[in-house]
Amino acid sequence: MTVQALRVPRTGFGRGHVHAVAGCYFVASFAALGLPPYLTEILPELGDHGARWAGVLYIVPTVFGALGAPLWGRLADRFGRRRLLLRAQLGLAVSFLLAGWADSLATFTVALVLQGILGGTFAASNGYLGAALEGPALSKALTLMQGSARAALVVAPIVVGSLSGWLSPHRQYALLAVLPLTAALLLAALPEPERVERRRAEPETADDTPSVVSLRALYALEFAFVFSTVISFPYLIALVDDRLPGTSPVLSGVLFALPHLVYLVAALAVHAAFHDRPRAGISLGFACIALGLAGHGVAGSLTTLIAVRLLLGAGLTLGLVCLSVLAADCARGRAPGGMFGSLEFFSKAGAVAAGVAAAVGSARFGPTAPVLTGGAAAALTVVATLLPTLNHRTRRSR
Repeated sequence: MTVQALRVPRTGFGRGHVHAVAGCYFVASFAALGLPPYLTEILPELGDHGARWAGVLYIVPTVFGALGAPLWGRLADRFGRRRLLLRAQLGLAVSFLLAGWADSLATFTVALVLQGILGGTFAASNGYLGAALEGPALSKALTLMQGSARAALVVAPIVVGSLSGWLSPHRQYALLAVLPLTAALLLAALPEPERVERRRAEPETADDTPSVVSLRALYALEFAFVFSTVISFPYLIALVDDRLPGTSPVLSGVLFALPHLVYLVAALAVHAAFHDRPRAGISLGFACIALGLAGHGVAGSLTTLIAVRLLLGAGLTLGLVCLSVLAADCARGRAPGGMFGSLEFFSKAGAVAAGVAAAVGSARFGPTAPVLTGGAAAALTVVATLLPTLNHRTRRSR
């Protein structure tokens, strides 16, 4: 692949800058991803002895993050992506400090609300990268960002659990606030991308190539993907215990992590294979998710569970990579902050819908209901990806 094909930005933004952004997102995500699973231990310290509010508080940052993401994205396009990325990291640090020193349930809840409103590091990072890169270079960078998210999702709960022997998960919020602060210091040394502004100043260079899918279709696919995958997360351990009584917590954790480990191992190879045919990859990804989740509903042995978790991992990897390719394609010629902020809104909306559906389905029909619901949603999306309306190519609007 030639340098011209990658359209390397004129600001000298290179591979080291991409790795710096991904690394900063990884370290800043530790508290956001590693501490929520311990809400049932945190809330009794704050007066909620039965941890009755754990389920609600689990999604509070997601809800408020979804509401704030489009606004922060538009502000980034107006005032600078690096500046708004620094704001997101510092916002996380402030909210973590408040959560760690909260002495009441009300104060802790306010901290989680602020985490959602002031955070948004993933959308801010993607908007920053989208202003500096485009095409395959951007989709590969977005794939790396998803790898950072998967790695944090696997590693952070283990680290938090290891630290809990000498510092409670509640107080770890304050300790881990140092991570987004460190990330902000590192990001301050990065350049401000200028590609979008320069292209607007030179309209004759604007790219009118039709997008592979419409922006609305991208948002719909993002929502469907997050819904069909996240819905299986909250009650997976309960499902494993139901199918394999006596399973150790360590083995349950490994089963939970398997799909994310598949992504870490295979994402770049999948990107190389599908970056020029993302629609086929996204359809295949949803098909693997549908089959994998359906398999969870009938798996009755450890071997079968491992097999369906790996199949789900294949679907997760195909879906995330091809969504990154489609997002990079849609970002060409558009202000990236607003687009990635809106994309984050639909992603978080899918996560909230998945959490509600998982709670309702599990309470009424047992731990198998979430995986079957997610499988049905993925199967319907496979059909939708084959419809002409999704494949309709549209010219990009400014």
